[in-house]
This record gives sequence, C-alpha cells and structure tokens, in this order.
Amino acid sequence: MKMAALAMIAIIGMAFMPAPKKITVKGSDTMVILAQKWAEVYMKSHPETVIQVTGGGSGTGIAALINGSTDICNSSRPMKASEVDKLKQRYNSPGVEIPCAQDGITIFLNETNPVQELSLKQLSDIYTGRIKNWKQVGGPDALIRLYGRENSSGTYQFFQEKVVKGDYASGTNTLPGTAAVVNAVKKDKYGIGYGGAAYATGVKHCKVKKDANSPAYLPTAATIKSRQYPITRYLYMYMTNRPTGAVKQYIDWILSPEGQKYVTEIGYFPVK
Repeated sequence: MKMAALAMIAIIGMAFMPAPKKITVKGSDTMVILAQKWAEVYMKSHPETVIQVTGGGSGTGIAALINGSTDICNSSRPMKASEVDKLKQRYNSPGVEIPCAQDGITIFLNETNPVQELSLKQLSDIYTGRIKNWKQVGGPDALIRLYGRENSSGTYQFFQEKVVKGDYASGTNTLPGTAAVVNAVKKDKYGIGYGGAAYATGVKHCKVKKDANSPAYLPTAATIKSRQYPITRYLYMYMTNRPTGAVKQYIDWILSPEGQKYVTEIGYFPVK
C-alpha cells in the first residue's frame, strides 16, 4: 500500500510540473553553429527551456517565421521589403530585427594559391565570369573554379548584392553550406569560395580591398569593428513581434557579455 501511495504521489507531482518552455530557431546556415552553441550553453543553466535549432538558409528561416513555424529566424542578410510586407499582412507587425553578431564574409583560396589579395572589382569580375584565369589577377595560368552558396542562402544574396553586383557566372558550383564551400576549395588548388569567417579552416584567407588603390585587409575583430574590411555584415535574429517570456530571456542572454563571448569563441565578432 505504501508503495502504491508513493507512486500515486509521484504521478500527481509529475502532473503539476510545469511544461518545458520550447523555443524554435530556424534559418541561416552561416549562423547555425553559433546558434547551436548558444542553445547548448543556455539549456545547461536553464533546464526548464528546450531550444531546437535548425538551418536551411536565411530564406527558409524567414519563410518559417512568416508562416508561424518558428519563434526566431536567424538570417545572415536583412529582410527584404516583400518579406516585411508579408509579416505585416499576417501579424499586423513589420517584425523585430535584432543584430546579434558581426561577420566578415571571407574569401577562401586553396593554400597553394599564390594570390594574396583581390579587390571588390576583381571579385565581381571573377564571379560574373569576366575574369576566367588566375593569371589575370597575378596567379598561375589556370582556369578559376568558382564555388558559392545556393540561392536560398542569405550569404549568396548578400555577396551578390554587395560584391558581384550582377548574375553569378553559369559555371559557379553552388553548395548547401559554407563548410561544403571550404571543403571544395581545400581540395581544388584553382578554386575560390566565400562564406562566414567562422568556417574558414584549412584554406587560405585572401585579403580584400575596396579598390585598386586601397589597402587590403583580412577580416579580424579590429578591421570588422572599424569597417575597414570591405565585406562586413551583421547577423540577425528576427521575430514577428517584440519578444516576451522565455524568448525574451534567451535573447537578453545572447546579447549579454556572457552570450557575446561565444560569438568570439565560434569565430564571429560581437555586436558590443
């Protein structure tokens, strides 16, 4: 009887336990390793909160935010006016944008490539196909092989708008994530790729300059903060409305000094 009573008490106790607070995060593949790190650390000190993080690209995350299937959208580009309009139509709100980290889109070269720096104009000419051979930019006499992201990627769109300024060359190899781009360039001595700074391991980082007469820079904490590195951007979190409850607590932690230290640990740059 005592055992039965204890079991009944345990069942009643479980029935009155608060349900876990679930937060869904979806979007940018550039941000997914950072978002996973934040979630992992936060849940250790907040066991009452369950945070689910998935990638798929900035466009995928924004679509999920609009259709109501995620609490937080991660995006490596600002939302488009058409996307904001859809939020307004559905939620009577333009959404809430929160910059949570900074990034310098890094140009990846194979470690054997002698090219040390490229201008924005040269990068545009390379990715539109106007420059086809490495010898045209001081490299070996070999065809340039292009690697980039798929068109649902915020990095793809940001790089196209800010650097390429036109259509990508038809021969560009599009890959599903920055890690795949890095891996391809690592194996291809005539390859070039681009992506978030946090993924740039095992490849050469190419310096970038605004124009032919400007100094060239690598993406570092100092050059990102000063905006000397020419391909600098914010990484964003979007919500349909001003966050409250568990979501607000989580975002406040992300923006705190503790949360921001993991931005640096992963390889990006803090917003404060």
